[in-house]
Amino acid sequence: MNLGLYLHVPFCQAICSYCNFNRGLLDEALKTRYVAALEQEIRRAPGGTADTIFFGGGTPSLLDPAEIARLIDACRETFDLAADAEITLETNPETATPERLAAFRDAGINRLSFGVQSFDDNELKRLGRIHSCARAVETIEAAKRTGFNSVSFDLMLWLPAQSQASWLRTIDRAVSLEPDHLSLYLLELYPNAPLKEDMARADWSMAPDDDAADMYLEGLRRLEAAGLEQYEISNVARPGHRSRHNLKYWQAGDWLGFGCGAHSTVGGRRWKNLSATADYVERITAGQSVAGDVESLSAQARIEEALFTGLRLSEGVDCARFLARFGVDPWERYGEDLAPFLQTSHVWRRAGRFGLTREGMLIANEVFQVFVR
Repeated sequence: MNLGLYLHVPFCQAICSYCNFNRGLLDEALKTRYVAALEQEIRRAPGGTADTIFFGGGTPSLLDPAEIARLIDACRETFDLAADAEITLETNPETATPERLAAFRDAGINRLSFGVQSFDDNELKRLGRIHSCARAVETIEAAKRTGFNSVSFDLMLWLPAQSQASWLRTIDRAVSLEPDHLSLYLLELYPNAPLKEDMARADWSMAPDDDAADMYLEGLRRLEAAGLEQYEISNVARPGHRSRHNLKYWQAGDWLGFGCGAHSTVGGRRWKNLSATADYVERITAGQSVAGDVESLSAQARIEEALFTGLRLSEGVDCARFLARFGVDPWERYGEDLAPFLQTSHVWRRAGRFGLTREGMLIANEVFQVFVR
């Protein structure tokens, strides 16, 4: 399987009150040094065949189009990059003018993933987002006019003070924009998230679990009716627009991560780059390694992870393919433990495959406990 290449850009214009990613406020001087270090790290890689590049963050669209082009060139010159490679740029609406979008396209980006989160201005303010609903709509429409033929955006549900009605208005607004791909995420608050304090001060609460489940299921029904097929727990797409890069994670593929805090997994070996941006730059510039937390996954760990990720996909797990790859028939090993979920219609089984039903996706973590031994 071809490699995926992940490039981490840690800079943001503002820090969202819920975010726990590896990021910090934009420092132009540090950004310039960081791009140079990132290019060096890519060019030191051993090479290989790759067919996806994903710029994640942070806010990668804060890079200049010329910097994006420079990094894509480094990938092309280091790796045997497929002619039809999917090259994705995570983009925030406030950083994407029509002119910059056109320049990103000229630089080699062919897929955009917008961090919209909501089409309700009050919900955006509660999250600390600095764009408005109108700006998000304007930017998505501009991306389509610019000629991008694969446009995705993220939405979040189970937000503080979010009602089922406001969530479904966001879904309907999303449908009206005719996206090629959508990601739907439940808000997860890390322990020290500033949003927790905001919620306590303002007496905002999250919807009950049952309401959140109804929001998820009805949102998916509306998206499906609009021609967007669910292919993963949190992702829907039109035919031909599934995220090829993210499928590498869910299909137990290999990927190389570049930049501070980036993760890599190749051939059962996993590592993570050091997280601090300035330290990363200093080490790369000095010709030192930035890889840490190196781990060789055991055979059992690889089996468990392949089942965790494979069952996130609507197509589930192909038992024959799994047996050929890992030497284990997963239903033969775990079928008895999965039987109760089969009886409650949380798991399906047919034609040598098994997977989670949509209702089963709501209790995925409970099902996954079957595989932990």
